[in-house]
Parts: sequence; structure tokens; C-alpha cells
Amino acid sequence: MRPSAAISKASARPRWPGSARSPTGSPSARRPDRFPEAARAARDRVLARAAERGAISPDDAEAARREPVPRARKPFPELAAHAAEEAVAADPEAKTIRLSIDARLQAKLEALAKESVARLGPKLSAAIVVIDNSTGQVRARVGAADVEDASRDGAIDMSRAPRSPGSALKPFIYALAFEEGLAHPETVLFDRPARYGAYQPENFDLGHQGTVTARKALQMSLNLPAIELLADVGPATFLARLHGAGAEIRLPKETPIGLAIGLGGLGISPIDLARLYAGIARGGEAPALFERLDGKPPLIGARRVTDSVAAWYVADILRGAPPPANALSGRIAFKTGTSYGFRDALAVGFDKATTVAVWVGRPDNGPTPGLVGRQAAAPILFDAFERLGREVAFIRPPRGVLSASVTADLPPPLRHLRKDAPKTMKATELAALKIAFPPDGARIDLGLTENAPGPRLALKAFGGVPPFTWFVNGQPVGPSGLRRQSAWKPDGAGFARVSVVDGVGASDAVTVRLE
Repeated sequence: MRPSAAISKASARPRWPGSARSPTGSPSARRPDRFPEAARAARDRVLARAAERGAISPDDAEAARREPVPRARKPFPELAAHAAEEAVAADPEAKTIRLSIDARLQAKLEALAKESVARLGPKLSAAIVVIDNSTGQVRARVGAADVEDASRDGAIDMSRAPRSPGSALKPFIYALAFEEGLAHPETVLFDRPARYGAYQPENFDLGHQGTVTARKALQMSLNLPAIELLADVGPATFLARLHGAGAEIRLPKETPIGLAIGLGGLGISPIDLARLYAGIARGGEAPALFERLDGKPPLIGARRVTDSVAAWYVADILRGAPPPANALSGRIAFKTGTSYGFRDALAVGFDKATTVAVWVGRPDNGPTPGLVGRQAAAPILFDAFERLGREVAFIRPPRGVLSASVTADLPPPLRHLRKDAPKTMKATELAALKIAFPPDGARIDLGLTENAPGPRLALKAFGGVPPFTWFVNGQPVGPSGLRRQSAWKPDGAGFARVSVVDGVGASDAVTVRLE
């Protein structure tokens, strides 16, 4: 284009009051925070013109002229930054995206997260998830304590990050035991030293309570009774139940599956954990989870966690758990969790209407000595419930609940945990569980292509105590069985991690390459 043509086009543009030659000619020259007098003059001119043309009354124009000119820019709203960014990335062509997040509640909880980690220490972040139990809508999702704070890795969305739940999965062990008729809240369990093959769990305080009811054991978050129950229901059954409920579980690559999963030996995100607890609040069915209100399908459909009676037993027990300092007891049902090495502190609570999950820790997975769920996450949880601005809604018991105030009121089979399998044994009494085939590190030619299924892979073990449950890449291969062999049909070539768990929680694992 010739220079003269460019000048001609520029000169053809309409001139507005206050041309570029004037000090107030460009919009930036009328910024109230920099040029308040120029902004006032421009505003008054617009008001005068509006009054002259009858768009507003002279009295309204005069009242507006008396208003002070703002001297500072207000920050641009950044509520639910992680959820908004995720929604836009998933639907970049959408002109309008409606989320289920409550803006006022989100703002309150973002402020709560920021205030809390500032008090707890440097490099810590926090995540808070709020689910409406009746609709499954995510009403708030705080992914970080401060999105703009690089020292706390605020850009990382911790609401969806898989972390160790510590003891936060114990209620689902108890729910499974209640559902299968193995125990009742008043059943007597034993909190005493025990060994399961090579695995010897300990309580958090390294002490022992002796005989305790299931109710007391869960309220005190004792490890040994929880593992005793898990050994009876079976870690494979427990893991399959979590998978079946729709939770996305991450298992350590180099660690065999075993009883340690009951104490946090796996990864689960705060939003998945919140949804599982919402299932307890809803009588055993985890809701379909929604974060979009514009007709998009749910993030996950409704799935069964446990039955209604077991769910109510767990909710009733957790409502009696001792609250953190300066919090009222008996209002919400809640459970805390602390991961190994003080890397994650969690607290999840619910009433009939709402479930709230809180995570505190370092996004880089660094340890924070003294970071304990009860002290770091539970106060945030109770504060979050207060900021809901409503009264707590209590859960009514369903039909079929067996009422008993003491153990003696129970039928004899429920007074003590069944003893048909040894919980304590010496290493010399049992051959160690070992995968005989396939061998670790083997390359096995099954005639596979990258995406084409092929023949079944034989799985064999020796030693251990039946029943045996096989896993490939964390997924169960059929139901538990008495035989030490099974078979799995690969869906294509590549690496596979094969694990086996026996009836007392011992396990072994190998990694193979299928070709």
C-alpha cells in the first residue's frame, strides 16, 4: 500500500469529542487511575449529551456528576481459574460456558485456602472441593491456595491430582465389612500387634488400645483394626469396589498390591474422594458428577459404593468422631488422613446435603514435618462448612439398621470378628507368595500387534494362602479363586505389570513386555 493511501484511510476515520491532539484524545488518556480530571470531564460530557437527548433525566445526570471518580483499577475476576481453564480447553469453540460453581461460595473458599496456607507455612498449597449431594453438581473447586503464587506452585490444579489419602479410605473398608455381614459398629475388634506375611502395620502413635468396637476404632482411626477388617474382606475386593464406584486409582509402579492400600498406599484425587464420600451421604450411591450446566454429559455416572445400611453405619460413626479444636461435635460426619512422610493432609466431611473435601500439602510432593490431617486440613473443613451459610442437615437411618448400644445387644456371630483365618503367623509357617510365570523382566512373544488382541497369557504363582486375586496394570483379572493360576487376554503389545494378592494380603508383582 502506498503511504498516501494509508494517510487517506486514517484521515477518513470519524473524530470523537476530544481528538488525538487533545490530552484526553485516546482512551488511555482518560484512565481514572492516571488522569482523574480528564476522566471526570469526559464522563460529564457524556452525561450532558445523554440528558440533552432525553436518555436520562437532568436530575439523574446531576446525581451521576456528583459521584466520585474511582482512583484505582479493580482486579479482573479470576474465580475458579483451574475449572474455567479446563472447561475452555475442553470446548474452545463455545461462546458461553456455564459451570455449576457458585461464585460467592468459590470466592469464600479461595480466600479460606489462601489464609490457611499462609498460616501453615511456605510452599504449601490447598485444594477444596464442594459437591451438592442431591444433584451431584460441583459447587466449588479450589485447585490451589493462590493461582498467582509460583512459590506455592499455584498453577497446578491439586483438586484433580492423585495423592495418597492416608487413612481417608478406612471408612470404605468398614462399609464393605458391614455390607458383607462381617461386622457391626459395635463388633469387638483387636488393636494389637499383628503380622500378615512380611507386612506388619503399626498405629500412627505406635501404641495399642487392646479390644475396641468397630465404632471406636474408626473414630480413633486405628490402623490395626482396619487392616484386620481389610484382611477379611480382601484387598482385591476392596480395590475392585473403589474401581467399580468410579474412582480413578493410581497404584505405585514398583510396589505390589497388598493390605497397605488400606492405609494410603495408592493415589486418589480430592474430587474422586469427595464423590465417594457423597455416596455415603446418599445412602450408598455415589452421584453422577456435573460441572457443566449447558447440557454436557456428567464427568462420571452414578455408581454404587455400598448398601444403604452400611452407608448409614459409617455416617453415624463418623458424625461421632472428635472434632478439631474450637469446633462443635456431632454436626458433620468427617474423616481425616495423613500420608506417609507428612506429604498430604486430608479431611473429608459431609451432611445430608453437601460433601466437602480438603487437601493440604506441597504440589511437588515434598514432606512437611508435622503436617497432619487433623491439625492442618480438619480446621479448614469445618470452616468451609460454616461458610456454606446454612444449618447442618442430618441423615435419617434407612430400614434394616440393627440398633445396638453395646456389643452384648448384638447376635452372637456379630459380637466378635470371625476367626476362621490366622491374622498372625511366622514367616517359616508359610511359603512366600511368588509369581512363577511370567518371570520378571521377560519379553514374551504372543504374536501381538500394537492395537490387536492375541492369545491369553498364563499367570501362575506358588506359595501364599488362598484365595488368590490377579491384577494386570492395576485392574483385577476375574474374581478371587482358590487356584494359583489364571489367564489374561492382552488387548495389544506393550509393557504390562502383573500382580497377585493372596488371602492374607501378601503380594508379588512383575513387569513384562508382550510382543
